[in-house]
Amino acid sequence: MKRRLPSFACTLLLLAVSRWCQSHAASAPAPNNYARWEPEIAAFETADRTNHPPVGCNLFVGSSSIRLWSTLKDDFPDLPVINRGFGGSELADAVYFADRIIKPYLPREVVIYAGANDLANAKTPEIAFGDFITLVGEIRAKLPRTAIAFIASAPNPKRWANVSNIKKFNTLAQTYCVEHGLAFIDVFSQMLGPDGLPRPDIFQEDRLHMNAKGYEIWKRAVRPYLK
Repeated sequence: MKRRLPSFACTLLLLAVSRWCQSHAASAPAPNNYARWEPEIAAFETADRTNHPPVGCNLFVGSSSIRLWSTLKDDFPDLPVINRGFGGSELADAVYFADRIIKPYLPREVVIYAGANDLANAKTPEIAFGDFITLVGEIRAKLPRTAIAFIASAPNPKRWANVSNIKKFNTLAQTYCVEHGLAFIDVFSQMLGPDGLPRPDIFQEDRLHMNAKGYEIWKRAVRPYLK
């Protein structure tokens, strides 16, 4: 005869399973909502119809740290730089819109900054890294002669609790860049103070986005890698 668990034990087991499922569902990354970026992408395309970027440009693509780099052209006046950063986008968003905001420009170089939002939105470093590899593959399949540079995920006070995942993602990306001929631009270490924490003076009040001092660091870090 089979022994049955007491009803109280069964109840406890069911409660434990339910809580495990709820906790994992809450931490699982939400699927990317590509439609939310459509107005920004369409705005780029509208601008391109009247003032198309020159072939062979240096294309900056990624999330809000790229979008908010308002001095980009002034910082690199000798180069045909183009800014195609959008919102709080993730690497998968750049993959999805690559046919519209990367490939048509036939850039000499693509400079990417994305991945930090992926981690903040509960994606693991491995998932973000997989999307990074996919983006590189998309670019190289269509633009095999285009150079690719990747800016490391930056530290900031607001997301410092997630720094272990940021470091892991950066390590994965750096190793891949070294092994596959991409440039890896390490801004992470340059944005830390003597105490090993993000410098508070280089961020806006939201403690997430950089101010002019922060972008000055980026300008110095990125310049040697531009073609």
